[in-house]
Parts: sequence; C-alpha cells; structure tokens
Amino acid sequence: MGIVNTEGKRYSDEELQEFKELILEKLAKAREDMKQFADAVNGSKGNDVMDTSPSFKLLEEGQSTLFKEENSRLAGRLEKYIKNLEAALIRIENKTYGICRETGELIPKERLMSVPHATLSYEAKINEKKKK
Repeated sequence: MGIVNTEGKRYSDEELQEFKELILEKLAKAREDMKQFADAVNGSKGNDVMDTSPSFKLLEEGQSTLFKEENSRLAGRLEKYIKNLEAALIRIENKTYGICRETGELIPKERLMSVPHATLSYEAKINEKKKK
C-alpha cells in the first residue's frame, strides 16, 4: 500500500455527518447484539439438565457446548465488526472516511451505505482477493 494524495478528494461535512449517524446506529445495534451473546454464553442456566435422566444429560451438555462455541465464534466476528465501525468513526473525525486506501479515490456512497466500515472500493477489494 503506497501513500496516495487525497487532497481535495473527500466527502463533505454534511455527508460525513450522515455516515456518522448510520455508523452510530449500526454500532449501537452491534453492541446490543454483543451483550445478548455474552448473556447467552454466561447466563445459560434457564434449562438446567439436573432433573433429566442421565442419558439425556450427556446429549444436552454436548448441545450446550456446541451452542457456546458457536456463540463465541459469532461474538468474535461481531467484536471485529464493532472495532471496524469504531475505526470508521475515527476516519470521519479525521475527514479521511470514504477514501479508498489503495487508489485514493472516493469509495461510492452506495458501497459505504451498505458496508460503512469499508476502506477499499469494490474494484480494489476484488483486486485484493485476486492477489491472495
């Protein structure tokens, strides 16, 4: 990744505010989802297996372990998403939001509305995947 001159190429303050509001909404939702994952993993005492027969107890404990592992995996992805949204807020404050880190061109508004934490234009993202 080289240093790209982005002087004069940026979204207006009004557009940045619009993106900021979108990101703050998504961030609030993601944090609420993260809280629910944490509650599901830590507080799953609602359906205890103590009163079931021993043969079902083993199956229920295995299912519970799978559930916790899946929730942990999803929570990890959600944590990464939250960090990416927080980084996008910093780019908004720095007025560098929406500038492709590869080309220095503006990422289309439509892409940023659907993927507000994007740092690459669609074309740069495709090229990145081809290199891997």
